[in-house]
Amino acid sequence: MTKIRFHNSMSRRKEDFEPVIPGKVGMYLCGPTVYDRAHLGNARNVLMFDVLFRLMKEIYGAGNVTYVRNFTDVEDKINARAAETGREIGDITAETIQWYHDDMDALGAQRPTHEPRATAHIADMVAMIGKLVADGHAYEAEGHVLFSVESFPDYGRLSGRSVDDMIAGARVEVAPYKRNPMDFVLWKPSPDGVPGWDSPFGYGRPGWHIECSAMSRAILGETFDIHGGGNDLQFPHHENELAQSKCAHPEGDYARVWLHNDMLQVEGKKMSKSLGNFFTVRDLLDQGVPGEVIRLVFLTTHYSKTMDWTETKRAEAETTLRRWYGILHGHGFRPDLIRALKAEGKWQPDAEFLGVLANDLNTSGALARLHVLAKGKTPTTLAGFAYGLQMLGLVNDWAAIPQFDGGEAGTAVTPDVAARVDALLAARAAARAGKDWARADELRDLLNAAGVQVTDLGGQATWQPGPDFDAAKLGDL
Repeated sequence: MTKIRFHNSMSRRKEDFEPVIPGKVGMYLCGPTVYDRAHLGNARNVLMFDVLFRLMKEIYGAGNVTYVRNFTDVEDKINARAAETGREIGDITAETIQWYHDDMDALGAQRPTHEPRATAHIADMVAMIGKLVADGHAYEAEGHVLFSVESFPDYGRLSGRSVDDMIAGARVEVAPYKRNPMDFVLWKPSPDGVPGWDSPFGYGRPGWHIECSAMSRAILGETFDIHGGGNDLQFPHHENELAQSKCAHPEGDYARVWLHNDMLQVEGKKMSKSLGNFFTVRDLLDQGVPGEVIRLVFLTTHYSKTMDWTETKRAEAETTLRRWYGILHGHGFRPDLIRALKAEGKWQPDAEFLGVLANDLNTSGALARLHVLAKGKTPTTLAGFAYGLQMLGLVNDWAAIPQFDGGEAGTAVTPDVAARVDALLAARAAARAGKDWARADELRDLLNAAGVQVTDLGGQATWQPGPDFDAAKLGDL
């Protein structure tokens, strides 16, 4: 089995991955608060986890991987949007979830196994809060329930900060009912006109952090494999999730591996409405940027590095995909060909490609390998290239491979034709070695006339079909 390694934000080092339950994988990604369109940066961890999902299914089998991404559909931003617009909260959240699905679908992101909504797990949150209070890790104060950070000695381990440093360096809500400035809200009262639920602590609604802890436990259990999100969530959101989950269920580990992606810039600057460089995913799609191009730009940068969206990168990605899709079209990659390759045992990932990708989701390295694999000359020798495109989510439907305007059609080469060219090149090499220059020139002219482009490098000859390739001019096969 392919070895998988991740840089674990908790340990701050790269580790071999071993599932909590042998042969099965559980992973959780913090999803959106649904009140507006997803901006470009929101797509980064979705694409990171989509590649992770595909990788895990490849290695462990689709039925053995559970991917959870939540929707936060109870939150003060949603309440504010409802008050501003006069619309019902349910209408806003339903519309926003549909927008989110449409936009992420356009980027080729597969739907997670489960997409729980916070409002469907209020009872789980209330139960977890009740246990935290009973065990002395939380307290009630003026209608609120707050988690006591001092009750969890490891608080700050995930973000690598001490409580004193966090108090000094973070904006925290100062409230007279807090015992410690870093204590955070688990439950808060709901005034008239704001959604709320009955609970032992009074009529109210959950704090943000408790949502993911309750939903992940309900679906994945007290210990699961991978938790992720943007590095802006590492503190305080993920730090708080970890603390309350470990205290509520000390027998569990919560998440074994933490993956955090870095942020996104636009043309070298932080994305900001004030700078005029703020884009939603829908903005780019409506401007005519294909979802596959957006996806490829994201994949060219490792998830742990700052990603810079630039017009140059967009153009380069489109050029690359035009060429790659041209190769697929030219060699007849369609469902029937995929079925034939599967029957022959040829439809499988390239080992080097898979190994690179499994090394901490090295998408840029995997793309570099695809550039090499794209040099194949027949459907069989291009199978690993095509499979890799599918694994990276750059082809999701073999009956509808994208075709950009101005796309270059590849040239189909059958295995028999490829064998003939290889034989001619071998004969040419033998003639040159025997100083039979006349024969070598004759073979060269034959290859040139057939439109075969030959490259001699380091004593080795490689070839590819040129735009005027004509197999009939190679002679009898």
